[in-house]
Amino acid sequence: MTEDLDAVVVGSGPNGLAAAVTLARAGLSVRVLEAQPTSGGGARTLDLGLAEGVVQDVCSAVHPMAWASPFFEAFDLGARGVELLAPEVSYAHPLDGGRAGVAYHDLERTVERLGVDGAAWRALLGPLAEGWRDVVAVALGDKRSVPRRVLTPSGAGVTARFGAAVLEQGSPAWTRRFRTGEAGALLTGVAAHAISRLPSLAAAGTAVLLASLGHAPGGWPLPRGGSGAIVAALEDDLRAHGGDVVTGHRVGSLADLPRARAYVFDTTPRVVADVFADRLPRRAEDALRRFRHGDAAAKVDLVLSGPVPWADPEVGRAGTVHLGGTRAEMARSEADVAAGRHAARPVVLVSDPTVVDPGRGASGLRPLWTYAHVPAGSTRDVTEDVVAQVERFAPGFRDVVVASRCVPAAEMAAHDESYVGGDIAGGAVSMWQMVARPTPRFDPYAVGLEGVYLCSASTPPGPGVHGLGGWYAAQRVLRREFDVRDVPDLGPVATSGATTR
Repeated sequence: MTEDLDAVVVGSGPNGLAAAVTLARAGLSVRVLEAQPTSGGGARTLDLGLAEGVVQDVCSAVHPMAWASPFFEAFDLGARGVELLAPEVSYAHPLDGGRAGVAYHDLERTVERLGVDGAAWRALLGPLAEGWRDVVAVALGDKRSVPRRVLTPSGAGVTARFGAAVLEQGSPAWTRRFRTGEAGALLTGVAAHAISRLPSLAAAGTAVLLASLGHAPGGWPLPRGGSGAIVAALEDDLRAHGGDVVTGHRVGSLADLPRARAYVFDTTPRVVADVFADRLPRRAEDALRRFRHGDAAAKVDLVLSGPVPWADPEVGRAGTVHLGGTRAEMARSEADVAAGRHAARPVVLVSDPTVVDPGRGASGLRPLWTYAHVPAGSTRDVTEDVVAQVERFAPGFRDVVVASRCVPAAEMAAHDESYVGGDIAGGAVSMWQMVARPTPRFDPYAVGLEGVYLCSASTPPGPGVHGLGGWYAAQRVLRREFDVRDVPDLGPVATSGATTR
């Protein structure tokens, strides 16, 4: 790898590949360097050896942002053979006693199920689900510019509603809207994706965005075959436009980089600081090193001999299930984690892909994706914690578990170095760090050294499989380093009636 290149991308997660695709589409020579033996970062689907023919999503599994992302909309995953399968129930939240909050993809069905809280649920999320494009423009922007959609009358109205909903659900006022435990817990389970104290503005922003998308056109889908299908489509396009991906190549210093006019890092800020320590201005290096990582997830992959026996059968129709009990219980559990303690009953996320993709099963067995919230750097094997929480709401669950594997938070970085201490969000999800990540620079993708950029989840808009950090960073690289002003077309190219990738 001694030849000169136009651009080198370090890290092959969705953001890194999105940057690489955009640059290659502009006619640049592009190479992606990945430390792991397989590409994809947090969107890989692998055979973990738990059961023959059963593959597991290594980190992310459910992708509401994949269909809603402006990058993936332009890239057109569907035209490239990626099927995003939306379950009838976007997400569910069981409670003790066989009760459960159920968020159907259909808003009105959810309203009916929630009874006395149905109207309040519709008032909070209905207009946002209808105006989902405006919500996405606000929540998934670069946090430095005002999206054009916001300046229209309809966009301004949706933005105001989104802001009001975040303020309400991120403050002590979050208890005032709902009268039943089901509705409150249902929304709080979504907020818990932030792995932060509850209530908080950052967690509320997560909840309002994702809950709105749950009732919007694409719902909360799972890719047929696993998350790796998204990565494969990106790689296919990159190679079709002259780029390549080199796996097993870790970048720890300048000596590990081929010569190039531009470097784009889909990594933590600290990696950039380490690689360019002798070249970065001191203030810029210090700012990158001050970036704060958050609390953690410990992953538990399970293989089952049958479906999870949820006490409420409707929960079994959900692609995602949040476990943690009531809103108050989850708030206590997340407070424990933030204080460095393991919660007695941790918040657990569960996804059974066979709900919408039966082909993920093999020989009567099926995968179950789970993780539990734990303090950063935890070495605890949380298998029993996860199984106990599922058994709590699905009596008899232990009887269908045939294999398991836990990756403690402290070991999560072994398969993705960006998951420092088990932080799967690329940095603490606080209001400040969501706006000023990775630093308060006017350009969040520039690091203070000419030709070097950051595009990971540590940059706006933050975590999620949306590719937007890479897309936004690549547009800046094209404009500043190559004087390319027009954003390349990302759509598939039709040739003789066939779609090429």
